[in-house]
Amino acid sequence: MSRTRISWTVITLLIIHLFNLAISAPTSAVPPPLPVLPLPTFSQLKWQQRELIMFLHFGVNTFTDSEWGTGRESPAVFNPTRLNADQWVGVAAEAGFSLVILTAKHHDGFCLWPSRYTDHSVRSSPWRDGHGDVVREFVDAAKARGIDAGLYLSPWDRHDRRYGHNEAYNEYYLAQLQELLRNYGSVREIWFDGAKGSNAPNMSYYFGDWFSMVKELQSSINIFSDAGPDVRWIGNEKGFAGCTCWSTINRTSLSIGNASIVDYINAGDPKGTDWLPAECDVSIRPGWFWHKSQKPKPLSKLLEIYYKSVGRNCVLLFNVPPNTLGLLSNIDVTRLKEFKRAIDTIFTKNLAEKCSVQASSQRVGSDFGPENVLDRDHMWTYWAPGDQNAREHWIEVECLGIERVRFNVVRIQEAIGLGQRIGRHKVYADGKLVAHGSTVGYKRLHRLEMGVVEAHRVRIEVKGSRGLPLISSIGLHLDPY
Repeated sequence: MSRTRISWTVITLLIIHLFNLAISAPTSAVPPPLPVLPLPTFSQLKWQQRELIMFLHFGVNTFTDSEWGTGRESPAVFNPTRLNADQWVGVAAEAGFSLVILTAKHHDGFCLWPSRYTDHSVRSSPWRDGHGDVVREFVDAAKARGIDAGLYLSPWDRHDRRYGHNEAYNEYYLAQLQELLRNYGSVREIWFDGAKGSNAPNMSYYFGDWFSMVKELQSSINIFSDAGPDVRWIGNEKGFAGCTCWSTINRTSLSIGNASIVDYINAGDPKGTDWLPAECDVSIRPGWFWHKSQKPKPLSKLLEIYYKSVGRNCVLLFNVPPNTLGLLSNIDVTRLKEFKRAIDTIFTKNLAEKCSVQASSQRVGSDFGPENVLDRDHMWTYWAPGDQNAREHWIEVECLGIERVRFNVVRIQEAIGLGQRIGRHKVYADGKLVAHGSTVGYKRLHRLEMGVVEAHRVRIEVKGSRGLPLISSIGLHLDPY
């Protein structure tokens, strides 16, 4: 073989090799759009994805048929002869709750753990012959079930004589905080409110000191209060968020226990500089503590609460009080099972999954297509429009070639890891307006007022947003309830 022939063979093979390298080399990915500040922290994002949290109001009020104790109750009244924290947590897990919060101390000052700093606790009760610890049994049961635990420690204390004396009481309160956060393992949410007694209207709570101590002891915890710093109150105890609900707000405008900010914390602020998502608290019964004369709310009411809390960009904190035996009552457990079954029936199946999706535009790159709204990742895959200058953007689910879809619930979710953006939107079914609203956030649920709709095309039009809207998930669902 000649040298010329060898050279051409080598050159040909080299060209083929280089060509193969060129077509197999990865192209540079298009980066995501810039975030719209402020953004949630890791713990806030995980908290939002819970959607449902259970509250357990339990204490001397359970045995005195009261809502607010006087602080003069004898510890002898506290004797839940069949207390079973594993039953509480088991019911919570089966009903879809991933976090349960216990009232370690309510306004009456009675402590459900044997605090070193008071004799007004389970140590002085006949329960477990004075050797019991409800908080310990609660956190151990939660850990065994893989459920996260939270605690409420009432700032108002109607029993302790130090209450009303600022320095002395704040020292006492901080000491109890340290007991709970040092001795009972990981706590994922701690609950504060601004309730005060009329007997000490000038009592000052050193919230700044309390919050600093909490974060020092458990840095990943979420702190709830009217004003955060991690989770804010929604402003009522009905479980309802406003039709407009921004996770953004200005914390400098907030103060704990201030009734004048209720409307502001209910709606949030599109120009807010802080990420402070809202929690909606409500009880399954008329009261927060168990009363023999009361029954749980009907399923229809619980579903209404769900749509107006989780369906309006909030987390629902749902109180289910243990009874005098120390158990969740059968009637409450049955109602919770009905509620879980209803939520699963409505939302497990997305009727849009077999449809195609198109949009007004798409950001360059394969990562931002409209088809992302139908995958199972409701947070980090999303549709991003490409037209920066457009005043409006739309995305449409198209169900051609199959029977028209029958639905009465529309679900929309934003990629809030990059900020909350949508401020105004409309929903059309085959060109007819069926729903409209302002904010979306983590999740917006439209329960259609006209009932069940049949359509081939469902279009969501974004009429106003902070930056480009990023929609992570769309669902069409049928609610038979």
